[in-house]
Amino acid sequence: MAATFAEDRLPLTLGRDFSGIVERCGARVDAFKPGDAVYALLTPDRGGYAEFVAAKAQDCAAKPKWLDHLHAAAVPLAAVTAWQGIFDHGGLRAGERILIHGAAGGVGHFAVQFAKANGATVYATCSERDIDFVQSLGADKVIDYENQRFEDTLRDIDLVYDLVAGDTQERSWSVLKQGGIIVSTLQQPSKQKAAERNARGAYYMTKPDGAQLAEIGLLIDAGAVRVEIGRVFALRQAADAERALEEGHVRGKIVLKVA
Repeated sequence: MAATFAEDRLPLTLGRDFSGIVERCGARVDAFKPGDAVYALLTPDRGGYAEFVAAKAQDCAAKPKWLDHLHAAAVPLAAVTAWQGIFDHGGLRAGERILIHGAAGGVGHFAVQFAKANGATVYATCSERDIDFVQSLGADKVIDYENQRFEDTLRDIDLVYDLVAGDTQERSWSVLKQGGIIVSTLQQPSKQKAAERNARGAYYMTKPDGAQLAEIGLLIDAGAVRVEIGRVFALRQAADAERALEEGHVRGKIVLKVA
């Protein structure tokens, strides 16, 4: 019988992504060798808050050449989540209109850039203090959700990428075009509302994918995507980093530095 991973089983090492140097490879690994710089999104049964981690070769990709390890470590979970949300589940195509809620965060700031690089028209919501930042990522129109209702100005959106959930998701049905889709990492969109608008709703969990990370790395090295780091903590300050995520609004990603 195959063993299953229980997220509440202790001890547990937290952290889903990393960037580092290959120390050793398994006998059947030929894609990488000791000394290679790689980054990866880890499966839940192994954690990145550590000096060493065992990663599956198929989940790894060569680190983008133009990023240091600090910035590369900020990429895998957030970027793969955004990639799978807007392309794999949302089916975003060039020329379509996408609305991204929570556009200044770790996942959101990648979603804006991926959508723009793919030829979409990008609308985004964020707080007033992040408007300039989100505009700099390439968003065509940025809405301050604290002072303006997005449904007052937007219509006929092909894809709503929801990183907020709750009331924001419910209100998003009114701007979605017939046949459109709401994709969320946080909450299953209403099947009833989807049926009423001849639309779709998708909720998903991110899966490690080294091939997608390799594609993302090419965009980064081409200058089409940049990585925003909100704060950096030492590994021994992991608890402080978690509290920062829980208590405050973070632009981009928080990163733990091992050495």
